Amino acid sequence: MDITTMKKILLVLTSRDTLGDTGEPTGYNVAEASHPWKVFRDAGYFVDFASVEGGQPPQDEVQQEDPVQVEFAQDETVKASLYNTPRIGVVDPAQYDAVYLVGGHGTMWDFTGNADLQKLVAAVYDAGGVVGAVCHGPSGLVDVELDNGVRLLSGRRVAAFTNAEEEAVGRKDTVPYLLQDRLEEQGATVKTAENWEENVQVDERLVTGQNPQSAAGVAKEMTKLLTEVLREQKAQEEQAAQELRAEHDAQKAAEDEDEEQ
Repeated sequence: MDITTMKKILLVLTSRDTLGDTGEPTGYNVAEASHPWKVFRDAGYFVDFASVEGGQPPQDEVQQEDPVQVEFAQDETVKASLYNTPRIGVVDPAQYDAVYLVGGHGTMWDFTGNADLQKLVAAVYDAGGVVGAVCHGPSGLVDVELDNGVRLLSGRRVAAFTNAEEEAVGRKDTVPYLLQDRLEEQGATVKTAENWEENVQVDERLVTGQNPQSAAGVAKEMTKLLTEVLREQKAQEEQAAQELRAEHDAQKAAEDEDEEQ
């Protein structure tokens, strides 16, 4: 990853179009994709999309009263990108500064346990990138193992769709597991807010949000972290350049001394 030249963020979407065996339609949550998309785009980042199975991912209903969702749905570049998304298994994580896992109930079936997604998330984080997820998106963080052998969620402070919110929407007995419980089983501390209140948690380079209301906040915190990473990288490059110049000057001084003798 070279964030001085790339400045690219990948949004990952579910490919699941039904809620378990209920037959009810589902897909990625448009609010949780559109608001971060706008934050990232306005901050100068290129935004790409990928999905679990590739192709055109299913989406929940666009809320017409939300101008950001409408803008997202009508944007020609977005429409072209979503028409045929790459499968996450063929995505090169080295191309991205950050990966953001978009929520939607479908993620509870096809994000969790997906080896390709686990590798993608781990690779971005291990390379010094930023990982974000909102609502049900943190289901894609389950069982992600870093290069050092430690689970990404171990000891982390996170936010995600809560048990109370799952009960409030009547899906507690539909989803394959309760996300809050599973994240806690993974060693994370889940910070909760009241239902539908914004709640964003930042733990090093991991940013998570509780619900759709938290999506834009997650994206804003991710851009802040990316700016910090860029500063650190530039500082390291400047230090390396200074050391190289000092080494060159010392070598030249030694050569000049040899010539005088």
